[in-house]
Amino acid sequence: MDIFRPDIYKQSIYHIDFLELKTHGIKCILFDLDNTLVPIDVVLPDKRLLDFFMYLEDLGFKVIILSNSSKKRVQPFKEKCNVDSSFHSRKPLKAKYLKILELYHYKDTEIACIGDQLITDILGANRMGFTSILVNPISSKEKFGTKINRAIEKIIYKYLKKRGLLEKGVYYD
Repeated sequence: MDIFRPDIYKQSIYHIDFLELKTHGIKCILFDLDNTLVPIDVVLPDKRLLDFFMYLEDLGFKVIILSNSSKKRVQPFKEKCNVDSSFHSRKPLKAKYLKILELYHYKDTEIACIGDQLITDILGANRMGFTSILVNPISSKEKFGTKINRAIEKIIYKYLKKRGLLEKGVYYD
């Protein structure tokens, strides 16, 4: 069950210390889209998110949106935010992560994955040896499949809390 424990847990993407990540050798950041960057019913990035991606670019990070959502869902964010993307990624399976390593020539220690789900985002990152960063979901609106994952997550959170490894709302670096 420790494979579900994130390396870092923050309230949102805006609470992460990206300068600190940079000092630890992170060069590439993989972001989940739905309920990590925007609620599932938002179809375009707002100014705050656009400015945020510009900030990350200025810091020298390669930013990639890695989503299990469709191309139609991901494409507008890829274009407006001027970042690379991967859709239908099938997280936590390794195939798209391996493709990113191959295409961009990063080491596993140079990649951080940020997402709101233990079962897809954190598990996938941890299986690859990437830095895993959990954030709270932005919205309570979710797809049917995510609702099933959340029910399973409750059990995982309970297990991790019992062992003093992870508690919702108790953030750490």
